[in-house]
Amino acid sequence: MALHRKRQSEEELLARESGFLRTGGPVGRTVISVAAIAWALFQLALPKFLLLDSITVRAIHLAFAMTLVLLTIPMRRRRRPEPGGRIPWTACLLALLAVLSALYIVLDREGISLRSGAPAPRDIVAGIVLIAAVLEVSRRVIGPALSIIAILFTLYAFSGEYMPFVLALKSVSVTKYLSQIALSTNGIYGIPLDVSANTVFLFVLLGALLEKLGAGHFFNDLAISLLGRFKGGAAKAAIVSSGLTGLVSGSSIANVVTTGTFTIPLMKKVGYPGRIAAATEVAASTNGQLMPPIMGAAAFIIAEYLGRPYLDVIKAAAIPAFVSYLALFYIAHLEASKLGMRGLPREDIPKLTTVLKGGFYYLIPLVVLIAELVVLRHTPKLAAFNAIVVLVVLILAIEIGRAVRRGTSVGKAATDCLRTIAQGMIAGSRNMMAVAMATAAAGIVVGIVAMGIGSMVAQIVESLAAGNIVLLLLITAVASLVLGTGLPTTATYIVMASITVPVIINTGLRGETIVIPAIAAHLFCFYFGILADDTPPVGLAAYAAAAIAKSDPIRTGLHGFLYDLRTALIPFMFIFNAELLLFGVTSIPQALLIFVMATIGAFAFGNATQGWFITRNKWYELPLLLAASLILFYPAVVTRVFSLDHGLRYYMYLLGLAVYAMAYLTQRIRTTRATKG
Repeated sequence: MALHRKRQSEEELLARESGFLRTGGPVGRTVISVAAIAWALFQLALPKFLLLDSITVRAIHLAFAMTLVLLTIPMRRRRRPEPGGRIPWTACLLALLAVLSALYIVLDREGISLRSGAPAPRDIVAGIVLIAAVLEVSRRVIGPALSIIAILFTLYAFSGEYMPFVLALKSVSVTKYLSQIALSTNGIYGIPLDVSANTVFLFVLLGALLEKLGAGHFFNDLAISLLGRFKGGAAKAAIVSSGLTGLVSGSSIANVVTTGTFTIPLMKKVGYPGRIAAATEVAASTNGQLMPPIMGAAAFIIAEYLGRPYLDVIKAAAIPAFVSYLALFYIAHLEASKLGMRGLPREDIPKLTTVLKGGFYYLIPLVVLIAELVVLRHTPKLAAFNAIVVLVVLILAIEIGRAVRRGTSVGKAATDCLRTIAQGMIAGSRNMMAVAMATAAAGIVVGIVAMGIGSMVAQIVESLAAGNIVLLLLITAVASLVLGTGLPTTATYIVMASITVPVIINTGLRGETIVIPAIAAHLFCFYFGILADDTPPVGLAAYAAAAIAKSDPIRTGLHGFLYDLRTALIPFMFIFNAELLLFGVTSIPQALLIFVMATIGAFAFGNATQGWFITRNKWYELPLLLAASLILFYPAVVTRVFSLDHGLRYYMYLLGLAVYAMAYLTQRIRTTRATKG
């Protein structure tokens, strides 16, 4: 019963954040559930059992997503459920119209290909209906920002020749616009939707199944049993728990709601102020999207854009992700030191053996997933499929085995387990609604950018940066944070990457060319899209955590963003030092050296931003900490400034460590004198 009440409170919190969904009444609820399960089964069949061409998969994927959104989310968001929660006939009609428009490219594929560039009247009608449906459905599920951006880009495409000189562009015709956006694979049915349909769904489904089957609680208990007894143990357990949940969850808000309902009250219980407890959970949950091997939908899109195996993206993202989490762990230690915190009481710490005995099997699908990706080198969708199969078979076997040992009904145990799995499928499909519609709507922007607007916007951005890579990165970071206040991470990344990535790659540093790998530019946009989730005034993750902690959401968001400054620093560093992404790194010792030094550099930056090392910082210690951080992240900055041989860069780590040690010694001397005095 307690677990059921906890689950209800989580669902109520999500409802307050996103608006109540229609329940649909008995018949409508059945229709919605069947549609959601059918979508999940369709996606599960693709890696092994269904052989369909890519455009058909994308169209069916989009049709399912639009159907579920139109049936479950009313035109106007409500803070109270609709009376009776029934699905009106107008919603059913709109869903049917949206499905037909989404499938039109498949139903008349041969005719569309024969009329390429010269669409017939019915093509034009179907295209207009599809674009309108995508804009409206995405507005319902992710808010108006992306739809507004797509409309503004569309208006610009049609009126470019009437714009001032700097913004002037040859206008496009209606037929060219529709052919590009709605009747080809260069717009709505582009790469982002393809990734959503062929890869992301299965990873989201795996996460939803794990969460429904209780993995979130297992990860939480595991983290507390390992770290609860240490100083600030509650906060450190929250970080590890959120990191483990982030392995299988692509949503920072879902991460907050899943783990935060346990960790935030626990942190408050041992003395953390509500604002700090919520901010810690927000920072940890936001960074969950950085954790390999899943990393949210955008990481799969990066792999497709670059035409490289997803494993390459995982490898590149590994050091920054682990450095970011270790730095947050260290920040939690600093906060505990400032507050004089101690570990959790023994009675609040579950025994590790008991925790592992009760849920070790949740780790097996993750091990399978990683082995499939890294060792067997299977495609991401096949790896996710096999991990899901292992999870389902494992849980069924465990539940049936428990029923046999207890002497209870095996049939009932299997039925209950299958019902929970079905609920996980429904949850996975609902979680995918936002991702699918974000990729479809972002495809409109990408398609328009490809018609010539992108090069013009890139020239404007490059002119504003005046050839200065630092200024260009700042413009990109600020624009990503602003866009991210209204867009999900995936959509923010797609929009920014389509405009700024080519400029970042090609821009020189004050007249000197620097090599910026394409993956570094893509990950830069990805990182700042993620950071928007806790950026006031709209950071939804901060609002969700503040609701649990009963703290002020703006102050929570500001404090969470203060914690996330170390995550904001890392993308700047790997732009200048691509070795952080293992670019050009050829040996494991070299990679370990870079990782260890970057971690210490992140610690130094955490000391600077938190105003604390072994005691409160003095103003003259701040430059030492920042200098140490810069050198340890980017040792070649010293060889560049002093025109030294680039091969000496690793020796500069010794200088960085010496500067960091100097800051430590000044504080140690000061505390010793204060103690003696």
